[in-house]
Amino acid sequence: MTGRPLDGIVVADFSRILAGPYATMLLADLGADVIKVEGPAGDDTRTWVPPVRPDGVSTYYSAINRNKRSIVLNFNQPDDLALAHQLTARADVVIENFKPGGLRRFALDYESVQARNSAVIYCSISGFGTADGASLPGYDLIVQAVSGLMSLTGDRHGPAYRAGISVFDVMAGLHSAIGILAALRHREASDRYSGQHIETSLLASALSGLVNQTSAVVAGGVTPTRMGNAHPSLFPYEPLPTADDDLVVAAGNDTQFRKLAEVLGIPEIADDERFRTNADRTARRDELRPLLVERLAGQPAASWFDQLTRAGVPAGPINTVTQGVEYAEKLGLRPVVRIGSGQDAVPGIRNPLAFSGYQPRYELPPPRLGEHSDEIRAWLASLGDDTDGGDR
Repeated sequence: MTGRPLDGIVVADFSRILAGPYATMLLADLGADVIKVEGPAGDDTRTWVPPVRPDGVSTYYSAINRNKRSIVLNFNQPDDLALAHQLTARADVVIENFKPGGLRRFALDYESVQARNSAVIYCSISGFGTADGASLPGYDLIVQAVSGLMSLTGDRHGPAYRAGISVFDVMAGLHSAIGILAALRHREASDRYSGQHIETSLLASALSGLVNQTSAVVAGGVTPTRMGNAHPSLFPYEPLPTADDDLVVAAGNDTQFRKLAEVLGIPEIADDERFRTNADRTARRDELRPLLVERLAGQPAASWFDQLTRAGVPAGPINTVTQGVEYAEKLGLRPVVRIGSGQDAVPGIRNPLAFSGYQPRYELPPPRLGEHSDEIRAWLASLGDDTDGGDR
């Protein structure tokens, strides 16, 4: 044991693109031995370019596949399929994001794997679940559209926009990782040492991740609409113009608003009956906004950012992604790590979790296609033919 919580856990990763690989990378960072199973063509994201690293590897692929070993298996070849069966018989966790039912013909679906390995934690990620949405392709952009997110994104009178990342793929990956960890804990505590099947979908993750907006629908009978950068329940909580650039100001409570008014040199508005509470300010945002903008126009964004931050008012410039990484570096978060060692090491973004007892690992660069096929095949051959992982 090296002290990481998932040391010794074997994950057979049959997923590709983003949601599954993101989940398994998080598990790998915490010590799990993730075996990335790829077909002869490899994970689609290997070809999603530009941009690329200096060695020509897709930065998209690189972002979500560190700390894994890659084996190429062609399920249409009997010997390779037999190895896939053996791997799932020995794995603690199996994760896949094929179309629902797509692995049944290879006997790699949950029921078939569970028959070989009674203790397996099997996680399935789909786009729209296994009922009437089973045949629908699970692309994040489609889920952003049908979930309602795009109806909330963009200018009030302009077209709908997608988010700048595949936000629901990432959410589904996070939800999957949480579910896997919970199932492992349940198995550990079970007298029967039993596994189980975890299912999630991009749409289910989307509706959960829309939090206050979906709650407005089901609990308040309200259909949220596009508001640009405005917040339906808070004001000020949006970018506001200054003498040069926009500055995001987020006065989330009455105390912060009072401090904002003081920094802007108009402390009296904090006691104005029109703006005394958040509900008042939100209802009368069209009256309050011009007062704030008039004062902010007197200085550049950087000056206001410094003053507001010192006063304890949440604020921030609208950075580029490059500036965002630089800002995290400035704050001491050390966002960039080197994955691997020596000449093979590649840069990546740090796992966001910090533990007092151990650190996430950054030992294996994102693998080349089939890079570890020989060693994984040799490892499987050394295990023999016993097929019930539940007797480990």
